[in-house]
Amino acid sequence: MAGNQAVSTDMGVGLSVLFTLIALAGAGVTFVTPGTETAAWGFAAAIIAGILAVSANHVYSN
Repeated sequence: MAGNQAVSTDMGVGLSVLFTLIALAGAGVTFVTPGTETAAWGFAAAIIAGILAVSANHVYSN
Protein backbone atom coordinates (compact mmCIF):
# COMPACT_ATOMS: atom_id res chain seq x y z
CA MET A 1 0.00 0.00 0.00
CA ALA A 2 1.49 3.32 -1.05
CA GLY A 3 1.62 6.01 1.59
CA ASN A 4 2.05 9.72 1.27
CA GLN A 5 5.55 10.98 1.79
CA ALA A 6 6.56 14.58 2.29
CA VAL A 7 9.72 15.54 0.49
CA SER A 8 11.62 18.51 1.82
CA THR A 9 14.49 20.32 0.20
CA ASP A 10 17.06 22.85 1.31
CA MET A 11 17.25 24.48 -2.11
CA GLY A 12 15.64 27.69 -0.80
CA VAL A 13 18.31 28.04 1.86
CA GLY A 14 21.12 27.26 -0.57
CA LEU A 15 19.90 29.74 -3.16
CA SER A 16 19.37 32.37 -0.48
CA VAL A 17 22.96 31.95 0.69
CA LEU A 18 24.25 32.10 -2.89
CA PHE A 19 22.33 35.25 -3.75
CA THR A 20 23.30 36.84 -0.42
CA LEU A 21 26.96 36.29 -1.24
CA ILE A 22 26.42 37.87 -4.67
CA ALA A 23 24.66 40.81 -2.99
CA LEU A 24 27.59 41.26 -0.63
CA ALA A 25 30.00 41.24 -3.57
CA GLY A 26 27.90 43.87 -5.34
CA ALA A 27 27.86 46.00 -2.21
CA GLY A 28 31.62 45.61 -1.98
CA VAL A 29 32.04 46.84 -5.54
CA THR A 30 29.87 49.84 -4.69
CA PHE A 31 32.01 50.57 -1.62
CA VAL A 32 35.36 50.19 -3.40
CA THR A 33 34.51 52.37 -6.43
CA PRO A 34 32.30 55.23 -5.17
CA GLY A 35 30.88 57.71 -7.65
CA THR A 36 31.50 55.66 -10.79
CA GLU A 37 29.37 53.74 -13.23
CA THR A 38 30.90 50.54 -11.86
CA ALA A 39 29.52 51.44 -8.44
CA ALA A 40 26.08 51.85 -9.97
CA TRP A 41 26.28 48.40 -11.54
CA GLY A 42 27.47 46.96 -8.23
CA PHE A 43 24.51 48.55 -6.47
CA ALA A 44 22.11 47.18 -9.11
CA ALA A 45 23.60 43.70 -8.72
CA ALA A 46 23.28 43.93 -4.93
CA ILE A 47 19.62 44.97 -5.10
CA ILE A 48 18.68 42.30 -7.65
CA ALA A 49 20.56 39.58 -5.78
CA GLY A 50 18.90 40.62 -2.52
CA ILE A 51 15.46 40.39 -4.11
CA LEU A 52 16.30 36.96 -5.51
CA ALA A 53 17.61 35.79 -2.11
CA VAL A 54 14.33 36.62 -0.42
CA SER A 55 12.28 35.24 -3.32
CA ALA A 56 14.16 31.93 -3.35
CA ASN A 57 13.44 31.47 0.32
CA HIS A 58 9.72 32.06 -0.26
CA VAL A 59 9.43 29.97 -3.42
CA TYR A 60 11.08 26.88 -1.93
CA SER A 61 9.58 27.10 1.56
CA ASN A 62 7.48 24.17 2.70
